[in-house]
Amino acid sequence: MRLDSRIFGSRLGLLQVKGRKAGAVAQITMRQQMAYKTDFIMRASFMLMILYVFVQLWSAAYGGDHTRVIDGYTLKQIIWYLVFTEAITMGVPALCGLIENEVKSGDIAIRLLRPLSYIGYHYAAYMSEAIFRFFIHLAVGGAIAWLSVGAPSFGYGWAGLFSLALGAFTVGFMLNMAVALCALWVEETRGMEFVLHKLQFTVGGMLLPLDLMPEPLRRVCAWLPFQAMLYFPARTAVNFGAAPVLQQFVIQASWIAVLTVLVMWMYRKGVSKLHVNGG
Repeated sequence: MRLDSRIFGSRLGLLQVKGRKAGAVAQITMRQQMAYKTDFIMRASFMLMILYVFVQLWSAAYGGDHTRVIDGYTLKQIIWYLVFTEAITMGVPALCGLIENEVKSGDIAIRLLRPLSYIGYHYAAYMSEAIFRFFIHLAVGGAIAWLSVGAPSFGYGWAGLFSLALGAFTVGFMLNMAVALCALWVEETRGMEFVLHKLQFTVGGMLLPLDLMPEPLRRVCAWLPFQAMLYFPARTAVNFGAAPVLQQFVIQASWIAVLTVLVMWMYRKGVSKLHVNGG
């Protein structure tokens, strides 16, 4: 019993140390983000422009009728849905370019020597930056949606949005990390990153809810991880009662597990190749 207690205590202490390290990385990343005010202004301006265009397009599609329902969505729900998907999308940091530059410059060798796992380091920095950006863009996008279609009244939908958003960012991290780790083989990953983003925009449900897509395309989207990143949190926020929340959590968790295995396998293979080639 004493030996088991010691082993448990040592493991618990190790987890606490790793948690403090990850927390420190997240805190540093947050301070860095606070320093770039011009970047926030530019991103906010870009988001306002995009949402203004979407408001005009969907208002024309609904004929300006706020009571009209199309496939379960009113005009108000559609606009706020777009606010949520845009906030998540624009909150995602440029991970592929960062890791690509680390590989090209050789800085990855320094990262590998630090007393924190390479994947864990980038995950802590990624989540800190993504969550911070998400709330900034949510506030900016929410302002124009409020002025255009009225105040949100989604009740428990807000809880669904914030809880599913954490899983959404984790799925996004794993997808981006899987593409970024390809830099250990090909160095240039911008083309693959471009394809990944376009898949998120379309089959991920950023531009419009998957409910509005043709049935054959919806069946395909149901087998892809992109819906867990954008469609699930946004749909749950605007239509909480009709969304299978528990099922969405299970699907998110399943994709996180699958993608984590893929990322760790790619990381081990890539690092061994990096060592063989000398960096």
